[in-house]
Amino acid sequence: MKPKEIIARRIAKEFKDGDVVNLGFGIPNLSASYLPDDVEVTLQAENGALKFGAPPTKKTLDPDYSNSGGMPLTLKKGASTFSMPTSFAIIRGGHVDLTVLGALEVDQQGNIANWLVPGKLAPGMGGAMDLLVGAKKVIASLQHTDKKGDSKVLKECTLPLSAPNCLDKIITDLAVFEFQDGKLLLIETAPGVSVDEVIEATEGDVIVSDDVKEMDI
Repeated sequence: MKPKEIIARRIAKEFKDGDVVNLGFGIPNLSASYLPDDVEVTLQAENGALKFGAPPTKKTLDPDYSNSGGMPLTLKKGASTFSMPTSFAIIRGGHVDLTVLGALEVDQQGNIANWLVPGKLAPGMGGAMDLLVGAKKVIASLQHTDKKGDSKVLKECTLPLSAPNCLDKIITDLAVFEFQDGKLLLIETAPGVSVDEVIEATEGDVIVSDDVKEMDI
């Protein structure tokens, strides 16, 4: 299983029946393809859509319907579309139960950096900062290491933050972390990945839970 699929499948396990969920660009959006059959969530796009499902196929794709990242989406029965100000009123009003955002870096203090890519033009932060402080629960998802094999789960983020101390959980292709005493609490490892391998790949300080489980994906 490819790293991005591991992360997307594990994200989908976080969905709770009845939740309003906002999914960020990339890997988080992929998780909509793995919605559990027995869980009904209302997906929200910050550009003004509520209640959509898995990405469309080539046959069902409608170019008029897309999320805030420009990726196509499929509106479900009962869906609604509305203005951007209304969408952000939903977010800022605390009506989003869960947001899952991609990240460039995360750290053991629950900080996240996900908007400025070094050497690339960034038009701005978008809706990330609103979601990070407005959603009831915040999860960061990212591949555990970069192309050079360097950890992206750090003691302290080096890139400009999107928001400080806002994360409840981190999901990578190797592990799932929560936070304890200013450190990373390892609660799950990916299938076939040992605790020692996770620690070796992680720059941040890791506390190993007494009840580490294998990811259910």
